[in-house]
Amino acid sequence: MGQIEWAMWANEQALASGLILITGGIVATAGQFTQWYFGAYSIVAGVFVCLLEYPRGKRRKGSTMERCGQKYMTKVVKLFGPLSRNYYVRAFLHLGLSVPAGFLLATILGTACLAIASGIYLLAATRGEQWTPIESKPKERPQVGGTIKQPPSNPPPRPPAEARKKPSEEQDEAAGAGVSSGPQENPIPVTDEVV
Repeated sequence: MGQIEWAMWANEQALASGLILITGGIVATAGQFTQWYFGAYSIVAGVFVCLLEYPRGKRRKGSTMERCGQKYMTKVVKLFGPLSRNYYVRAFLHLGLSVPAGFLLATILGTACLAIASGIYLLAATRGEQWTPIESKPKERPQVGGTIKQPPSNPPPRPPAEARKKPSEEQDEAAGAGVSSGPQENPIPVTDEVV
């Protein structure tokens, strides 16, 4: 079996954590909790985490499906260079961002989720993984003349290749068997009697 790429799981966990932090922050701020400023902090931290985690990293093996509109955020994340590429930095950044939000009940779930994502990123970093952007390759169009050797002679639907025979082959076989290729006459007379 192949090895697990932990960064992929950490990315999904951190993105969900950012959304949970935003939701908890909105509840705390709109509900005017006693320490509502931790809710405001959670909104800002959640938005930052979502923006950082939105672009998926490229997998080592296999294909990676990029998120809708990811290519624009990938350019922004690439600007940070090794700070965004290194998973040790992400692990400690997420852990640091999660601590202040832990002092409020409305945001404690987002704190726990972000701390778990931090742990998964730390595991990914110890396994030697790092974030590499998904770069779209230009699509190569096949040359029309190069792929079609001989255009089809009969319109669709076509019988399978085994059932298809060229008329010259059928005539050769018929001539060899002594059968004419024209219309045949029925040796038994057919009469239609309608009463």
